[in-house]
Amino acid sequence: MQPKRNDSSRRVIFGDPGAGLCEKPKVAPAPANTLPADSSAATVSPMFEYARPPPPARQQRWLGLTSAMKLKPSPHSGHCGARKSKRLLGRRALVIGGESEMGRAAAIAFAAEGANVAFSFLPAAQSEADEVARLIRRAGRKAIPLAGDLCDENACSQLVADAVGELGGLDILVSNATRQQAVADIEQMSTEQFDATFRSNIYAMFWLTKAALPHLGPGSSIINTSTPAGGDASDILLDYSATKGAIMVFTKSLAKQLANRGIRVNAVAPEPIWTPLASSDDPVSGEQCEAGADDCIARFGRQAELASTYVLLASNESSYATGQLYGAVGGPGSGCIP
Repeated sequence: MQPKRNDSSRRVIFGDPGAGLCEKPKVAPAPANTLPADSSAATVSPMFEYARPPPPARQQRWLGLTSAMKLKPSPHSGHCGARKSKRLLGRRALVIGGESEMGRAAAIAFAAEGANVAFSFLPAAQSEADEVARLIRRAGRKAIPLAGDLCDENACSQLVADAVGELGGLDILVSNATRQQAVADIEQMSTEQFDATFRSNIYAMFWLTKAALPHLGPGSSIINTSTPAGGDASDILLDYSATKGAIMVFTKSLAKQLANRGIRVNAVAPEPIWTPLASSDDPVSGEQCEAGADDCIARFGRQAELASTYVLLASNESSYATGQLYGAVGGPGSGCIP
């Protein structure tokens, strides 16, 4: 005969497991006014921090430069969305296309989080590169600007070698540089442009990754910039859209290949983002309104709003994430599956 159990043991400590299953949960009502009476800014969602005016038909000629962007707040503000909690302290990053667009935001955010940063830039964008270097150094980190043409394999290999030599190694590779030039009719697109787009967006990513891998160890991170999964391709950016789809598959395949080496490979998939390149493209006739006008945010995103995603993927906080596309999409109408 088993001894009588003390009913006050588990039931008192953990409670009756059947209690409350059929009861309606009790939710305390929210206070009538939880915002400071004198703080009008507290009532504005961060989604609407940036202005939403319709962009002009054309702000500048191709190739677009950050310095020609007429946006408020200015992309030169240095705001990069980093928490500045030193999540990347001591890490060494190479950011491709770091003088403008998402690469610029990532490079500045990496420095704010404690990383030393080398970044590539086009020689025509020397002034933009100088400013990014200044912002990185202002954060107390090492900045290594590297000019070069990514359409050449030897130049890509030399770029990685220079970054490794200056930084003393490599832990993070961000492939962000891209070529984009609008052509509305495939019959008007030259083979030279099609080839140049693939060499800049796909071949360069292959060459840079291949050159960087001998220097990347367990815990390293490769981050590419792609396009949202399931997103609508642009009819005036045929070659560019094709390369972005290729980057998505390249990322997923490479992630499987490098998983056993402890190297994570992910991609940031933003849409729609107002970039220098986007500002140099002629919009389709009659489409002067803000992108995503039917969506809940109804504005273009800014490069700085993506910085925290790059930091997350570069840090150990995302140690379980590989082969993923991280959507940064301003509204449900874009067709992204985050």
